[in-house]
Amino acid sequence: MAFISKKIINGQERHYLEKSARIRNEVKKFSIYLKNYIPNKKYLELEKYGKILEEKVKKACINDAVQKYKTNNVFKREVLQQLEEIRFDYKGILKKLTKNQMKDMLDRFTINFTYESNAIEGNSLTLKDVTFIIHEGKVLGGKDLREVYETLNTRKAIEWIFHKKLGISHSNIIKLHEILVENTGVQKGYKKIPNFLLGRNVETTPPERVQEEMDNVIRWYHTSENLHPLQKAAIFHGKFERIHPFEDGNGRVGRLLINIILLSSGYPPLIIRKTQRVTYFHALEAYDHGHYDNLYRFLLEKYKDTYNKFFQVYIRYL
Repeated sequence: MAFISKKIINGQERHYLEKSARIRNEVKKFSIYLKNYIPNKKYLELEKYGKILEEKVKKACINDAVQKYKTNNVFKREVLQQLEEIRFDYKGILKKLTKNQMKDMLDRFTINFTYESNAIEGNSLTLKDVTFIIHEGKVLGGKDLREVYETLNTRKAIEWIFHKKLGISHSNIIKLHEILVENTGVQKGYKKIPNFLLGRNVETTPPERVQEEMDNVIRWYHTSENLHPLQKAAIFHGKFERIHPFEDGNGRVGRLLINIILLSSGYPPLIIRKTQRVTYFHALEAYDHGHYDNLYRFLLEKYKDTYNKFFQVYIRYL
């Protein structure tokens, strides 16, 4: 929150618009001189100076954040700046929303994410079906009950994710899976029998080694420093899908875990559309063979698309 302060400099009274922001765990003060400001009189240029100050704070926060992260041929400095600008603007969007608007935005995101994520796995429900099920909480006649429960369960999972600041842990990952497969006939928890990846020439982790491999990927996540959260999400997703720790539901759990990682660091979530299913699977297959850039670029594109085509569009029409 910006405020006006008064200083006496060389015997003259000067007024400044000031605002504090936390940078590197330290609160720093930013200010801008208010030219021709007179106390207790209407100041027509306050909004203009407010925007200038906000840009000053935003630039400092973005530059500081960018310096924390390692760069590579995909996550270049200019890309990191774009990602931080989105994070900063997303935070501003959330502050503008009323409680009802926030609920409405979450409902709309839930419908879109649920439809697209489940459709990637072959769920045949239409967007209209998903909208009805989520809004009404009712089963539609003539629909596959498993597909209906997958929809209802995904809604519960997203609500859990958005209302809790979740970390990456065995317990959270297993609970997420339990929510998603409730009433679908799928065994809950880590797999007891081997599974395979349809259309991908790679072996998944055998059941007896799942606990060990999940230990490793979770440990990697918590000890990998200076990687941008979106890059960490991409690497974690690639490792997780390669392990394929559950009997079924690995793709849906994995895509929600991407958003847990983003949301826990203050970044907006993303949606992978069913129309990009083939490209998405190719990126995962390339990751399996040590080519990470495809998955980096794919998730980077989905991150920007979701922000521009969902969150920015939503705030524009309020």
